[in-house]
Parts: sequence; C-alpha cells; structure tokens
Amino acid sequence: MSRNTKQTSGRIATLASETLQDPSASQIARSLAASALAQRHTNKQTGADIEHAAGRVLHSPKYSEETKELAASVLSQTTKDRR
Repeated sequence: MSRNTKQTSGRIATLASETLQDPSASQIARSLAASALAQRHTNKQTGADIEHAAGRVLHSPKYSEETKELAASVLSQTTKDRR
C-alpha cells in the first residue's frame, strides 16, 4: 500500500484545536479536527470513514469554510491507493 507522507500544517492544526475547543462546533467538524491533529508530526493517514465524511463536507453547501478547510486537509492526507 502506498504511503502519503503529508502532515497537517501549523495553520490547520491551530484551526483544528480551536474547533475542538468550540462548544458550538458540529460533530463532523470535531471529527475532522481530531483527524487533522492526529496527523500532525506523525505518518498517520486518513481512515476510510473520515475520508468519506470529508468528501461529503466538501460537496455540501451547509458546512462552514473552516469545516471545509479541515476536510480538504484531511483528504490531502489520504492513502493514495484509495483515491
């Protein structure tokens, strides 16, 4: 299986941290934020379930730009074989 060596940037990690601390953040935003932070300074990759959720977020008009940024970051770190 191919490995994607991309890691979460500092800016996205900050956004993810802020999202997790926001009591009004949606469950999907929190899940994407947790995934992004789990990939900071590690070689962990996006799981298939989060990958699918991130794709739904990017195709829906109901999510905020911040949530879409988290989704895009998480998708950029997906396993190349699953793309």
